[in-house]
Amino acid sequence: MSIDTLKASLPDYAKDLKLNLSSVLTPPGVTAQQIWGSALASALASRNATVIKAIAAEAAQHLSPEAQGAAKTAAAIMGMNNIYYRFTHLVSEKDYAAMPARLRMNAIANPGIDQVDFELYSLAVSAINGCGMCMDSHEQVVAKKGVGKDVVQAVIRIAAVIHAVAATLDAEEKLAA
Repeated sequence: MSIDTLKASLPDYAKDLKLNLSSVLTPPGVTAQQIWGSALASALASRNATVIKAIAAEAAQHLSPEAQGAAKTAAAIMGMNNIYYRFTHLVSEKDYAAMPARLRMNAIANPGIDQVDFELYSLAVSAINGCGMCMDSHEQVVAKKGVGKDVVQAVIRIAAVIHAVAATLDAEEKLAA
């Protein structure tokens, strides 16, 4: 499945998503690895099979196997971390935040690709999963490494549009059932 096929599968009321899907995947000043790794991680986090297949097929043309693996790793590890850290941030009892997580997260330290790119993938997934603590953490890391706000915004725009496309297709599938 291609991006064009994915866009064609969207209903007429989602015309803005069709247009945005094209534009967010071609931001200036963002590398192909950052774009397509963020897109793949976002698709995986959004959990829609049609979106995952289309984005994965396109991403495979732009990413090394290592970068594809890192995007998958970011989606997996953030799926765990975003739940845990969102809990520690939102629960009234603040003692939980001081307790060791005791969750394995070795992939964050050695993702197999440039650390900045992995942090951007993790930021995209954290935005989809709604973990403010994780978003702050990943944004601060990339900012300290010199990534500009325009690149961060581009990655978040990718996550937002891909998630909206997935949610729309999920809703349409449920309406048709």
